[in-house]
Amino acid sequence: MLSTYEVEHKQRSIQVTERQVTVVNFSGIHARPAAAVVNFVKNYKGSVDVINNGKKGNLKSIISIMSLGMRKGSDILVQVEGENETEFAEDLVKFISTLEG
Repeated sequence: MLSTYEVEHKQRSIQVTERQVTVVNFSGIHARPAAAVVNFVKNYKGSVDVINNGKKGNLKSIISIMSLGMRKGSDILVQVEGENETEFAEDLVKFISTLEG
């Protein structure tokens, strides 16, 4: 799923980019891959969230990531808001789709 949309928030327009990706890591996103994701997104100056089975979490928080129970085969939706959000969302999807460990 590819989408970019704008939300009116407190009299300013916010652009959010969403991308869907399937978790391919054989053991899902557990502690080691979650730490790698946090390391990948930690310096991004916007918000980076993920939705799995209707639950939303912050990809800058290892606890938040692990609480979502993302197993192999899970179709997750990443949401990126901030500067160059579309480009960062694409890079993040590529990173998640190649996670090992």
